[in-house]
Amino acid sequence: MRLSRRTFLGGAALSGMLQGQALQAAVHRPLEWSFTSARSYGNPFTDVELDVVVREPGGDELRIPAFWAGEREWRVRYAPAKPGAHSWRSVGSDANDAGLHDRRGTIEAAPYDGTNPLYRNGPIRVASDRRRFEHADGTPFFWLGDTWWMGLVRRLRWPEDFQLLTADRRAKGFSVIQIVAGLYPDMGERDLRGANEAGFPYNEDYTRVNPAYFDMADLRIRHLADSGLAPCVVGCWGYYLPILGVEKMKRHWRYVAARWGAYPVVWCLAGEGSMPYYLSKNRDADTTAQKTGWTELGRYLRSIDPYRRPITIHPSTSARATVDDPGVLDFDMLQTGHSDRDSIPNTLKLAMSAYAAAPTMPVINGEVCYEGILEASRQEVQRFMFWSCVLSGAAGHTYGANGIWQVNTPERPFGASPHGRNWGETPWQTAYRLPGSAQLAMAKSLLMKYPWRRMSPQPDWIEPHGSPENYMQPYGAGIPGELRIFYFPRTGRVDHKVKAIEPGVEYRAYWWNPATGAVTEIENVTPAGGEWQPPPPPIFQDYVLVMENV
Repeated sequence: MRLSRRTFLGGAALSGMLQGQALQAAVHRPLEWSFTSARSYGNPFTDVELDVVVREPGGDELRIPAFWAGEREWRVRYAPAKPGAHSWRSVGSDANDAGLHDRRGTIEAAPYDGTNPLYRNGPIRVASDRRRFEHADGTPFFWLGDTWWMGLVRRLRWPEDFQLLTADRRAKGFSVIQIVAGLYPDMGERDLRGANEAGFPYNEDYTRVNPAYFDMADLRIRHLADSGLAPCVVGCWGYYLPILGVEKMKRHWRYVAARWGAYPVVWCLAGEGSMPYYLSKNRDADTTAQKTGWTELGRYLRSIDPYRRPITIHPSTSARATVDDPGVLDFDMLQTGHSDRDSIPNTLKLAMSAYAAAPTMPVINGEVCYEGILEASRQEVQRFMFWSCVLSGAAGHTYGANGIWQVNTPERPFGASPHGRNWGETPWQTAYRLPGSAQLAMAKSLLMKYPWRRMSPQPDWIEPHGSPENYMQPYGAGIPGELRIFYFPRTGRVDHKVKAIEPGVEYRAYWWNPATGAVTEIENVTPAGGEWQPPPPPIFQDYVLVMENV
């Protein structure tokens, strides 16, 4: 075995390691080491597969896929979940290659001693209630996502641009970044807008990977994770499935999982999973084939991912409707429209039906009304979508800004999609400062003050209340006897009644301004008869009403 000079442990080099010496690791942080094949292959990407079987303390075994790194080098990345002594052995598909097959070693894993919650508390998983997310140690995880579909392209320069945007989102309190693994939306194959500093991820027929492309992508994915932002890795846009076919798409997903599965990622099988290519002449057939194909890909990804990272698929409506079997998914992702307030009824309909659907799983609106798209969907719409979805049971929310997802720059706007029109030319340097991102971050911060993970939708706690048919009425959620949170889309006239207040419970009540975070106190609430009519807030706008047990 040869340890590469590029091998890293949480970003630190592991050069000069002696064969047989235990590798040193930290729990939940990716450790990488490499192998050199003893034989030459015509196309290593397709000719050879390499796995490393790791035995954890206690005896459980994990089979970790390795990836071809160029020339005669293969690498494996492993994130220990437990402290203690781990052992490993390599399993190559070519048993006669002594450089890859049946190599052995040990790893000594120590507890992580840093502050990054993705390493300190562990990666994301679905909580036992099947409604929320949590870290591996049970610490609650609130999904506040941002949308960087094309964040691996060279228009978002490494390191200066990417690190600037990361720092802004981390400072505001975002927790997830949605990002596509090289096969992008809104462009045809091998469109130069999809290249990074090392070119394209594959050759023209997708039979040979370009490791240098993924080396540059590694820098970005690693930086997100090291900054405490979980990458939601979107394997490709859905219409690439009929282009590659199922077998090549499996190879693509194996490569992506081998590269990034050791990071605290979330998997998204595809973007717009069942949507045909924009200019498709066989739309119905493509849609049917893509649904069936992505269902098979979901099962395949589950079978090769030893970490069982959460899996979803980005839809045109809901993830459940994008596969033949929702059992291949861990959470339901929604896309609910980009038509400003006209998208509110559909958003509510899909959010409420997804929460009520079986099997139970967390619900996330993964795309709705990017801020500024179509010169609309400004910050007040961002607030509405966040609060109406979260108070209707969503496990968090995903923001997007027009200009960031496609990485417009002042010198080089993205330009036209295959249908001939573009979505706007706002540069990302302007878009990341739009007020909606900061206001949704404040909304998350408010919820973090309370045991939000135990909240459930409580529409009957206020009358009248919001619905897809009457969406400008308030939305409510909470914990009986402890907490009530209501979102009022408008407060020009507040004649609503808070209902079913528990006997003997006294609540501190206050209005919270979702645009500024300003608090307006209300006298404590101890109503007779279980009903209370709140006084109006000081400004004519949307407001959040909080009632907490004192």
